[in-house]
Amino acid sequence: MTSALFSIRRRLLGWLLASTCVLGLLALSDTWREARETANDVSDRVLAGSALAIAERVVVSENGSLEVDIPYVALEMLTSAAQDRVFYRVDGPSGTFITGYKNLPFLARYEGQPTAFFDSTFRGEPIRVATLARSASTGINSMPFMVTVAETTIARRQLTNSILLHSALRLVFLILGATLIVWFAVTVSLRPLRRLGAAIAHRSPDDLAPIADRVPKEVQGLVETVNSFMVRLQSALDALRHFTGNASHQLRTPLAVIRTQLALAGRASTLEEAQRAALKADEAVADAERTLAQLLLMARIDATVRARRDEFPTIDLAELARTTTADYVVRAADADIDLGFEGEEQVIVRGEPLLLTELMKNLISNAVLYAGEGAVVTLRTSRAGGEALLEVEDNGPGIPLERRQAALTRFERGALQDRPGSGLGLPIVEEIAALHGGNIELADGPDGMGLTVRVRLPAIC
Repeated sequence: MTSALFSIRRRLLGWLLASTCVLGLLALSDTWREARETANDVSDRVLAGSALAIAERVVVSENGSLEVDIPYVALEMLTSAAQDRVFYRVDGPSGTFITGYKNLPFLARYEGQPTAFFDSTFRGEPIRVATLARSASTGINSMPFMVTVAETTIARRQLTNSILLHSALRLVFLILGATLIVWFAVTVSLRPLRRLGAAIAHRSPDDLAPIADRVPKEVQGLVETVNSFMVRLQSALDALRHFTGNASHQLRTPLAVIRTQLALAGRASTLEEAQRAALKADEAVADAERTLAQLLLMARIDATVRARRDEFPTIDLAELARTTTADYVVRAADADIDLGFEGEEQVIVRGEPLLLTELMKNLISNAVLYAGEGAVVTLRTSRAGGEALLEVEDNGPGIPLERRQAALTRFERGALQDRPGSGLGLPIVEEIAALHGGNIELADGPDGMGLTVRVRLPAIC
């Protein structure tokens, strides 16, 4: 079941809108607070000015009482907003009411600034109140009094809402502009991906060359991964083509022999003739089985193991060679071959144990097959500087000097042509050695007789 597809453009816009809305709400909250403080500050200054104008008109009468000549111009400053209502009162010493709205809330006493401000309600409406404490001089002493001026808060709220509304509109335009910019920017930025997709879509199915189109650096990692995958895929396809071609070429002869011998067995007039034909068919089956196993091994080397060369573990080549030699001692003895191993010190290399074992098996099998009865075959490990040496020598007929290079070519046989074989043993050995950073060398055997196959691998100190 495939997961639902998603749009990068829509996802980016969604994150942008969500984050901008959250930040916008926080900004509007802070704007509302500042707008309210600004409206209060502006209106409070007018309230304080009106209270001061009234206080300037408070005088002491001839009978020693306080008189007030209300300057209505002071109240007109507060009535510029037609919807707001203005209230005032003047109180003398000890809270004695002099004039104004008697029920208007006021501060009987306060400390700190000359003018005090507070919020209250009057006649069911919220009001903002300013109280100013002053004193009138009689020439001998002074008489304290308080002026209280209040107004309803409609104009304040309107100013706050106006500031908030303009900020909200600017924010909305900002979000819409950012959305359009992001939509356009994402559309333009995705064009290289569309071109990349079109270039891949128009490729031939057989074209697995690395992608060379220019892409943004954010996508470069993806392109490199795709290129790496295409290289591995090309390697796997090449290995498959080699395997199918080599298999069809190399298995054709054994299969023809099998069919021929089975036909001869079917027409045999005696049991001995039928058994002889069946035996030759069995030998052809064994030959085909051995060839197929080698072809599969080469395909595995080509397709999979190269990709993880850096992941090879460290192993003791001498111990691996000792174990492999022991596995072949009985088989060599049945062929009247004296098989032995030489090597006392550890020889540490980095490699794939299975492949190195196959390398040794191919060398021992070749030596046992071609050295002949009574031959001596020795597998030897040693160190020479920074190299690990693996040698398999025999005193058999060997390979002529002019045939040694050809013996390293697939399906070319450098030794006795009358012996069974597919011509893949030494090429497999060479490929495994190369895979491990080494090489193979064919030299004369002991005393100039036979053959020495020397494999050099990088050693680990």
